[in-house]
Amino acid sequence: MLKKRSEVNLISVIACSLLLNAGAAFMWPLVTIYMHNYLHKSLTLAGMSLLLMSCCMMLGNYLGERLFDKWSPYSATILSVSFSTIAIFILIFFHGWPIFTIMLLFVGFGDGACMTLFNAYAATIKSQSTRTIFNVLYIGTNLGVVIGTLLVGFLLKYGVATVFTVAFGFYIGLLILTITMFNVDIDKREDSGSISESGSTKVNTKAIIAAICLVVLTVYLSYTLWESVISVHMTELGISFEKYSLLWTLNGLMIVFLQPFVNRIGEKFKLSTQTYVGIFIFAIAFLGLIFAKNYTAFVIVMIVTTIGEMIGFPGVPAWIDSLSGPSERGKYQGIYNLFMSFGRAVGPLIGGFIIDFASYQYLFGFAAGIIIITLAGLIIVNWFKQRQLDQI
Repeated sequence: MLKKRSEVNLISVIACSLLLNAGAAFMWPLVTIYMHNYLHKSLTLAGMSLLLMSCCMMLGNYLGERLFDKWSPYSATILSVSFSTIAIFILIFFHGWPIFTIMLLFVGFGDGACMTLFNAYAATIKSQSTRTIFNVLYIGTNLGVVIGTLLVGFLLKYGVATVFTVAFGFYIGLLILTITMFNVDIDKREDSGSISESGSTKVNTKAIIAAICLVVLTVYLSYTLWESVISVHMTELGISFEKYSLLWTLNGLMIVFLQPFVNRIGEKFKLSTQTYVGIFIFAIAFLGLIFAKNYTAFVIVMIVTTIGEMIGFPGVPAWIDSLSGPSERGKYQGIYNLFMSFGRAVGPLIGGFIIDFASYQYLFGFAAGIIIITLAGLIIVNWFKQRQLDQI
């Protein structure tokens, strides 16, 4: 039996996040194209498949946090990675209808649990600050997305079996790394000095975590519009799909190369302030989409969107972790991932509904509006919490 370590290595968590997101990035852009162009199914059916995959991911988020807090984090992580790995392996040989969608559900479930478990593992690292840990983790996550997205576009012309074979390689690497590096002793005892766990502030802590998660929901609901309806909008304006794809390359490269500098500046501010500024910039970018009519305008909006993303997104799980006690790390990281997955699930459906009955301009205004409203709610809840703390 492998000897237990006292703490999981940060590099191991980053590597696992990179491998997981690289493998997962093969699936998201592939589903619609493969089901419509290769399996000759409707776009509606493809959308429903993505919705079901997101629902399974949410179930995985929930069970991941429960297993981390109540069972063995190590065993739970191995099982979760194995779920996705086996499903991808089956897809190499059997990728017709309906087995393709059925295996997507298993991949979504396994990936959802893994995301929660890796975040919870990251939150247990004591050798570095929580903010630093999640900032670096965010870079690894996005580097994985860049690698996966670029590879799937290149490999699909060699056949979908080739795509799944390479994705399987990422998941096998993830499984090996999990088995060898994550057998650690995790201290789940309550920290008696934790403000978040004191009786006088516990209710307020739950309220602010709920407010943060509502912001996460609206942010990722809106973010999925870039992955779904904006590609259609751009092609309707005469902009090629290849140019749309380059926007994601720009997004990923900005995050990989500029995130360390943003993190250094962000350390001078509170996590709450960093989140407010970043999310507000991210919301304002959607107002820019209302007026974007040419490719240059979309490039500018993507740059502004990415700046907001780099400032606001990495600090959210770190902020949530600072509000939770050691015995509830898995629980609250799971709730965070649950709201993220729910936003991803309903975003394309809401986007399509608004476009059918209104216009793209209304949709982009709606996206900016709901983010700003929930952000204002978060600011108010946090302000009341700080006032109560000052009176103690």
